[in-house]
Amino acid sequence: MADDYVRRTAITRLVVTDEQRELLEETVSAWKRGCQIATDMAWGKCNAKSDVQPLAYETVREQTDLGSQHAVLATHQAAQAITGCIERQSNGKKVSKPTFTAPTVKYDTRTMTLFDDDTVSLSTTQSRVRCELALPDADDGYQRQYLDSDEWSVTESTLTARDGDYFLHIGFRRHKNDTERNTAEDGTVLGVDLGIENLAVTSTAYFFSGRELAHNLREFEKVRAGLQQTGTRSAHRTLERSSGRELRYVRDVLHRASNAIVAEAVRYGCDVIAFEDLTHIRDQTGASWGHRWAFRTLYEQVVYKAEAEGIAVKQVGSAHTSTRCAECGFTASENRSNRNDFRCLNCGAEANADYNAAKNIGMRYVRRGQQSSRRTGNSQLALKSGMVTPSGGFTAHPDGFEAEFTDKPNPPRANPSG
Repeated sequence: MADDYVRRTAITRLVVTDEQRELLEETVSAWKRGCQIATDMAWGKCNAKSDVQPLAYETVREQTDLGSQHAVLATHQAAQAITGCIERQSNGKKVSKPTFTAPTVKYDTRTMTLFDDDTVSLSTTQSRVRCELALPDADDGYQRQYLDSDEWSVTESTLTARDGDYFLHIGFRRHKNDTERNTAEDGTVLGVDLGIENLAVTSTAYFFSGRELAHNLREFEKVRAGLQQTGTRSAHRTLERSSGRELRYVRDVLHRASNAIVAEAVRYGCDVIAFEDLTHIRDQTGASWGHRWAFRTLYEQVVYKAEAEGIAVKQVGSAHTSTRCAECGFTASENRSNRNDFRCLNCGAEANADYNAAKNIGMRYVRRGQQSSRRTGNSQLALKSGMVTPSGGFTAHPDGFEAEFTDKPNPPRANPSG
């Protein structure tokens, strides 16, 4: 049973040739298409792996170049995504059919083999490719604690394409010991803070600006107020057209933001995306009604898009996330002197205020697994530079994978689309 295991992910860059890169690109494309075909066929009919596989397997094989095992895995991925939608719908949430856009491919022990010489063999749409793992020179690199251990075994892994490079998120698991059996949460967590200046900031230091959205919402509100005051039929028709434009614009922004958040979770091998409780977010941020609606819509979009990637989305309590120091835990309203800047009066740590809050939100979820008297949680928080545990344990990401750490906003990244 999955609950009997502790799971970890070791992110490792692959050294690939141009020929191998081309084969992997073809496989990523075929994988996304295979998952979508299976989802389209099963949507509204079934969601169990044992039902989706016989329904869609042959069609996936016929309409893609995926091998037999990858076709099976694609049907399983579709089943998982549909199941997530059904669970969300049972909780009264609106759902839509999952779409697969992330540049990833799932691998299992049949489609991937790790070798003792630090290479990995991966199935593609044509033939297997054997690539070198770009591991650190030090024997105590964080991947080694899993690769060289008899306690940890390889399980389902994910290949991710990014800026022409390929990163293998190698999945490992080990049996829980007796004191870990009742742990509530395990895995890697991405914290997300929502706000006005920055619509969304993640614990991995991804900043999605909210300035343009805030400005346009204010302008739309002025136009709406003027038209409502006029009260003529012509003004009413203009109001309807204006509202339609506003809605389309906001939905487009939220679509791009939700894609970016889910892509960040995939990039860092996260199992959970954690938001703060949205119940009182209007009071906490001073947001207008339009912003409050936007926050909730963004959250709902992340939920259904994350489901397609097998990532859970949770909410945690919002108390003191904006005034607590993510480094030392000292909490005081004076720590946050203005909307953008955070400086701890206790330890002197300085950070962007929204980024500090995102780390607090993610760590609050991580600590859920430590709330029992035995405090046996095994979750970890994803940061730009590596993974951190509540006890202060830290493992850095491999060279070449977001190696530079910063507490300040990054230059804008291209927003994912699709």
